Amino acid sequence: MPAFDFTQWPPFISDKDRATLQYRATTYALAHGLLYLSVGAQPPAPTSAIHAPISLFPTPFPRVQFEQAQRLQSIYNVLYSRIAMDTEFLDQIMGAEVGIGRVDEFTGQLWSGWRDLREKGLAQPLHLGLFRSDYLLHQRDSDLSLKQVEFNTISSSFGALSQKTAEMHRSLETSTKFFHASAHLTADNFPPNQSISGLVEGLAAAHAAYNVDGSRILFVVQANERNIFDQLWLEYELLEKHSIHVVRRTFDELAHQAKVSQKDSTLFIETLDRSQVEISTVYYRSGYTPDDFPTSTQFQTRFNLERSKAIKCPTIPLQLAGGKKVQQILTEPGVLERFLCDESKYGPQGVFSTRALAELRESWMGMWGLDLDGEIGVRQARERALELVLKPQREGGGNNVYKEAIPGFLESLPPGERPAWIAMELISPPMGLNNYLVRAGSGASIETEVVSELGIFGWSLFGAGKVISEKEAGWLVRTKGKDSNEGGVATGFSVLDSLVLVD
Repeated sequence: MPAFDFTQWPPFISDKDRATLQYRATTYALAHGLLYLSVGAQPPAPTSAIHAPISLFPTPFPRVQFEQAQRLQSIYNVLYSRIAMDTEFLDQIMGAEVGIGRVDEFTGQLWSGWRDLREKGLAQPLHLGLFRSDYLLHQRDSDLSLKQVEFNTISSSFGALSQKTAEMHRSLETSTKFFHASAHLTADNFPPNQSISGLVEGLAAAHAAYNVDGSRILFVVQANERNIFDQLWLEYELLEKHSIHVVRRTFDELAHQAKVSQKDSTLFIETLDRSQVEISTVYYRSGYTPDDFPTSTQFQTRFNLERSKAIKCPTIPLQLAGGKKVQQILTEPGVLERFLCDESKYGPQGVFSTRALAELRESWMGMWGLDLDGEIGVRQARERALELVLKPQREGGGNNVYKEAIPGFLESLPPGERPAWIAMELISPPMGLNNYLVRAGSGASIETEVVSELGIFGWSLFGAGKVISEKEAGWLVRTKGKDSNEGGVATGFSVLDSLVLVD
């Protein structure tokens, strides 16, 4: 069978049929909670919303690479769980004494707070991770492979709205058959996506491990969050399927309403009627950027939650484990074996096969630190600038430096700040792939050349040196215009999409 021709996507469709698809897609999104809050100030109880940015057609993706990404997730769940439990490793790589926390203030403050807390003794040994591993297809001549962009350990968003987007495309197939535009657009080629129940299963597992009747899960959120519906679907699933109530608070609200018992480190949150509820699990949908910590008060609130006996998602060490520097260090000889092949530490059942490690490594692009061997790291980055991206220790989009901008950036970067940056070879997605992108208020859908990024969700409950339970938990697709370097939907660079699998 000939390889799929990405340049022939999307299939031809008449303007009339395209308008019908857009109508059905946007009304489905509005009717099924595939939503954002509208731009601008909202009253305390929101009164208006818009559909999230979406693609009109699902994106073609090779079935083999999709199944590979799903298969890798369980290994990544265990890998990052073990990294978070390796204090010595995190101190060395991310710490403020010998690691990048010396030159990256945000990382250094998080690490320093964690060090102080662990010296006093942490009340809760368990961690919960809700993860997302992001990938692009990499094309070299006629060969396609799966390459990892990054691994997210905090505030891995869009799980719920990604499921809704997949359901929207499935509805279009059921209702219109996409006007028979392509033989690929059949229900059998639309993979199931249960990311809402998958992610909630992880939160519910942590709540069950805490095991206190009447306790609740705390969502730590950003003020004026437009992406609230992605969070609310998780809240509804927790309540309706698991009878678990959720409390939503910002860092500023928690500064006054969060209390940690001096007796046993129980975390209580003050409610509107001034009563207190016990918290089983703290789930961060904020706290991943310095913008969430404008003053020392927000850091102290984070540390106050960390010292409680509530289970954190993530803990500070798990957040640090998601740093780009860790991603780069994992590519160095022997580091992966430290976490996946140490039988004396993890037992014979905790050792992964040589093939599993090889498959992980095959999904990585080349990476190095800008502080590599004196000037060598910078020199290599300057010489190979057009095929690289530079990444700092930041989440949330808009932080990376690409191609032509690299030489000038390197000239302005103080040598002391180099350890906080990594250089990564650019992934080369298939050329000529197009789609129709739909944004609220923008009129007709716009056809443009695109790049699509696949994310695989997973969760892990772990502590005291072992992984208690872990699972793969669904997927997302974010599609952006080819000329946009960044891929964050919440930052306005891309749209939500889903998959049609091709062979």
